Amino acid sequence: MTDIRTETPLPLPLTTVEHVLTLDCREMPGIVHAVSGFLLEHGCDIVDSKQFGERSEAHFFMRVHFASDGDASTADMLRAAFGPVAARFGMSWRLERLGSKRRVLIMVSKFGHCLNDLLFRARTGELPVEIAAVVSNHTDHQGLVEWYGIPYFHVPVTGATKPAAEARLLELVDEFDVELVVLARYMQVLSDELTRKLDGRAINIHHSFLPSFKGAKPYHQAYARGVKTVGATAHYVNAELDEGPIISQQTV
Repeated sequence: MTDIRTETPLPLPLTTVEHVLTLDCREMPGIVHAVSGFLLEHGCDIVDSKQFGERSEAHFFMRVHFASDGDASTADMLRAAFGPVAARFGMSWRLERLGSKRRVLIMVSKFGHCLNDLLFRARTGELPVEIAAVVSNHTDHQGLVEWYGIPYFHVPVTGATKPAAEARLLELVDEFDVELVVLARYMQVLSDELTRKLDGRAINIHHSFLPSFKGAKPYHQAYARGVKTVGATAHYVNAELDEGPIISQQTV
């Protein structure tokens, strides 16, 4: 008689995976306790935690880098479990695996130095992003972008076609699952409606040390005022020209 035994397959071994949780909400007691308690409850080890309360506006920001046993599905499980915590405090939040690359759409006009730098840094891995597409109101950089193997979309803009052009941009954002739109010397002012739809998802690179010399020709403005130091600013885009929250600045 043949003895046939069915063995239960062993589960795949878990490995240590690292994640980053970023959040912001109205400042109130108990936020740090709730977040750290959630991570403890789910067997997570905090590697690094930073938080900041903006007292003047009663707003709170937090970034937590943590590790846990798990696999590729762990982030999805943690996101689902964290939902009720986030809802309790009205949080805007994001939880990703450490090193995840954001999908970026770049917008550019005729000046290509910022575009070229972003393409190179993304290709070499220095910039942790995946450039999904490039949109321009000119065709000057189409050959360069396509050499990198990235889709290039020429979307002309005039006073009459601006609504249709912005609608096309939003279609591309959805089509390519874009998380962040980067205006790399894109020399068109976005409409209030578009800035609202891209709130928190659009970054501008402005060639002055904001809040000084907003708008067009900032170098000319600086020269006329006799300024001895100039710079550049990366900031979030909002309805006010070059007025969005500043991300990073550097002087030269």
